[in-house]
Amino acid sequence: MSTETNIKQDIATFNHIFDALLQDEIDHPMTEAGEPEDIFKQLDIGLRDEPMPDDAFNENLKALVLKTPKTSSNRFFNQLFAGRKGRAVLGDLLAVVLNNSMYTYKVGGPQICVEREIIRQICSKIGYSEESGGTFPTGGSMANFMALLMARDKFDTEISHKGVRQTLIAYSSEESHYSMAKNASFAGIGRDNVRYIPADSDGKIKLDALEQQIKADLEKGLSPFFVNATAGTTVLGTYDPIDNLSVICNKYNLWLHVDGALGGAAMFSERYKYLLGGIEKSDSFAFNAHKMLGVPLSSSMIFARDKKYLYQSFSNDADYLYQGHSDDYNLGKMSLQCGRRNDALKFWTLWKSVGTKGLEEIVDYQFEQSKVAHDYIEKHPDYTVYSKTPSVTVCFNYKDIDPVKLCTELYEQQKIMVGYGAQGDTTFIRSVTVNTSNNTEDTLAFFKVIEDFVENKK
Repeated sequence: MSTETNIKQDIATFNHIFDALLQDEIDHPMTEAGEPEDIFKQLDIGLRDEPMPDDAFNENLKALVLKTPKTSSNRFFNQLFAGRKGRAVLGDLLAVVLNNSMYTYKVGGPQICVEREIIRQICSKIGYSEESGGTFPTGGSMANFMALLMARDKFDTEISHKGVRQTLIAYSSEESHYSMAKNASFAGIGRDNVRYIPADSDGKIKLDALEQQIKADLEKGLSPFFVNATAGTTVLGTYDPIDNLSVICNKYNLWLHVDGALGGAAMFSERYKYLLGGIEKSDSFAFNAHKMLGVPLSSSMIFARDKKYLYQSFSNDADYLYQGHSDDYNLGKMSLQCGRRNDALKFWTLWKSVGTKGLEEIVDYQFEQSKVAHDYIEKHPDYTVYSKTPSVTVCFNYKDIDPVKLCTELYEQQKIMVGYGAQGDTTFIRSVTVNTSNNTEDTLAFFKVIEDFVENKK
């Protein structure tokens, strides 16, 4: 049997399993909760010396898929990603079949042009000049790490050769992504040298507190070099004031990075792009298309206002690899990785099929669904609201019930998958309206499920 025939049969198996998944998302939008130890008993996951027969393999694979949490169902409000866009899935499937690595034009061909076009378009959209550049790392944490390395190497160009020889200090809001601490560790800066600046009641970094901390560190003879702003915090979905932060960074010669992994998609919206005001003054910007735009995981990007810093931190010659074409088309010279899967095509197929106006509609709709949710709970006396619009996170408590207990019970009894978050000493349910498969009815049904669940427990 030829390899081509095998692949065609495997595609047929995929279609069969995918059809079953789509139906199961309707019939059972929540997968039965279970402990890892139970899964090993329920499914044949073990690996053996002998192959599994085809029929048994197909059924086992189907069972495995149907036991997996359904992140595209109308009951999934748990993470900062959700939903499924068909044209984006198509691009991802084709990227897998093509199996190009994205380090040189020689092996990537037109896929390199696809990635370059996305980078060019976004750099233009956020107001970066033609001297800018970018790349697709493995995720938002890695994008933030690359920004930290570029800032470090700009501050001291000898660090990459001689190592860190002074106490570098980075600044970030206490509401920022958890990757800041581990990235500081990886970069040789040290977790203890990240200063977490207090946020106000809306979740925005306090500018006065930031400047006071910078001054205090300078007086101690330390070396401030980096400020991380967040465009869409993980809990409240808040946007830090980028324009004001750029003034402080210019004053003290600090690198300004904007972590827009969640909220950076606002750049596509005429209505909400003001949330990114001042983004053109940042030194770097991170963005995840797999969050608000519904592109399959992962589709993360990092952009530098001046691409020379990408080359300075990540370029390394390799005669066995770079054997033709200019550096602009040998993308491995701007990447932390060598071998790198094609994460650009799935974003390109979505963007190409709906246009920039279509991306704007997707973004506006996510904010609209958040407003629908906020309007409902703000008018309902049994809810306490902690988040504000515009945001794609909806933070609340219901009837003063312990949010941790309620979220756990909703999950265990297969009602809804939703998580909880905290600001200061207050813990609350955190729902996210980024599920591109959901409509207004689904958004409101979320609260109805909670209310019915609590009522039936009495």
